[in-house]
Amino acid sequence: MKTFWDPVCLTHTPRFFLQRGHVRSNYEVPLRAEALLEAAQRMGSEIVAPPEADDTAIAAVHDAGFLAFLRDAWRDWTAMADAGPELVANIHPTPEMLANGAQPGGTIAGRLGWYTADTGTPLGARTWDAARAAAACAIAAADAAARGETAYALCRPPGHHAYAARTGGHCILNNAAIAAQRLRDKGAARVAVLDIDAHHGNGTQGIFWDRPDVLFVSVHGDPNGYYPWFVGHASERGGPAAPGANLNLPQPRGADDASWLGAIATGLDAIRAFGPDALVVSLGMDASEHEPLNWMKVTEDGFARAGAAIGGLGLPAAIIQEGGYNTDVIGALLTRFLNSLQG
Repeated sequence: MKTFWDPVCLTHTPRFFLQRGHVRSNYEVPLRAEALLEAAQRMGSEIVAPPEADDTAIAAVHDAGFLAFLRDAWRDWTAMADAGPELVANIHPTPEMLANGAQPGGTIAGRLGWYTADTGTPLGARTWDAARAAAACAIAAADAAARGETAYALCRPPGHHAYAARTGGHCILNNAAIAAQRLRDKGAARVAVLDIDAHHGNGTQGIFWDRPDVLFVSVHGDPNGYYPWFVGHASERGGPAAPGANLNLPQPRGADDASWLGAIATGLDAIRAFGPDALVVSLGMDASEHEPLNWMKVTEDGFARAGAAIGGLGLPAAIIQEGGYNTDVIGALLTRFLNSLQG
């Protein structure tokens, strides 16, 4: 299996993270990608540099104003008097503001609040470069899947919390959504996205909410107690044009292998019934029992069994890296998952 990787992904170095009122070091560090890359090399994966990111493929998923904001954010931020070392918004538009015709405004402060969802996703000098490099890896993996192969995209920063026009949850561009749309554009009539990151893929859900051609299935921590808090409930089944094209399988705190794998099996049944031509997997390792902000208690064997079950679909797949923040264990989890996926 090929691993698509671009070292530019290491240049995004967020520092700020607000947790329970405390300013902490950000969990989404370059060491995550280094640990995963080392694991891919140890297992003999062919490490391939992706082609330059296809901006048309990115724009097929993301809003033009949002992309312009990301491209120019650092320049505009540093032109402001007394700018801090990272872009972090201090206000976001509320539903009441939006109902009254809110607009992003002409200042970087206004655009920053408009195009970001939280304080956990600070932007820096190389964030745009790293995000485009991650998207390039996802596009390359999707192109491989379009040829009937399965490939792994070592994306950093991750992507599944990013909406069409909003960052969030450490995510800048939605790599999985870009991959799914790329597969559609390459001729797949139907694409399924299976998200097994511990957090609900709210951005991916939002992008494909009204799309009957893309099935989104997410196995994640119950949003009644876990990020992203507001969406990810089982009752969310898709928009008016795509009823049933969204399946959320929230897990209770402390969910073990049996619960997690049972939910994945339910998701795989839905995928089989949908009949896709190709699969996108949002792969997060943060369901691990060793995760620093863990909600679930999934073991290394659980990840191996998940890989085998997903591989049993027999579909060409783009495996897109999402979360997982314990750098001591994520490499082993990736190895067990991918080896089992390949049989």
